[in-house]
Amino acid sequence: MECIRIRRATGMNAARLTALVQESQAYRGQYAAAIDGYEVTAAYVERHQVFAAVDVADRVVGFYSLMLDLAELDLAFVSDEAQGTGVGKLLMEHMLDQARSAGLADVRVVSNPPAERFYLRMGAERVGVVAPTPPKVTWERPELRFVVGRQRVTSGEVTATR
Repeated sequence: MECIRIRRATGMNAARLTALVQESQAYRGQYAAAIDGYEVTAAYVERHQVFAAVDVADRVVGFYSLMLDLAELDLAFVSDEAQGTGVGKLLMEHMLDQARSAGLADVRVVSNPPAERFYLRMGAERVGVVAPTPPKVTWERPELRFVVGRQRVTSGEVTATR
C-alpha cells in the first residue's frame, strides 16, 4: 500500500501532466489523433481547477481538470503504471467533492470510448453520444453525467494499492 495525496496542481506540473496524456495507452491506435500535439500548459493549470494525485515521492501519477463554469470534467488521466490501483477512483471522488463544494448539480464527461466503463463504474450514467469533430476525432464519444450528491466523499490524503 502506498499513500497517495490529491493536491492542487501547479504550472510547474504542466510537463508531467502533458506526459501523462501523451503516454496514455488509451490513446493508441485509432484514438491517437485526439492527443497528437496536445499540451497541458502552465497557463491552463493556473487558470482551471486541476488536481494531481501524487505518491510519497511527490511524483504525479494522475490528474483531473474540472471546468466549474461548464460543469464538465475536461481531462482525467492516470499513468499506465498506476491504473488498477485505485488512483482513478480517488481522483473521481475528489472531483465530486470539488463539484459539490462549488454547488454543481452534475458534471458532464465526454469520454474516450475505452474509458467509458471506468466512468460507469464510478457512478456516471450515459446520457448520449457526442458526434465526431474531424480531423482529430473521427469517432463518436460517449457523453456521461455524474449526479453530484450531498454526502461528502474521500478527499485529501488517501491510500491506494500500488
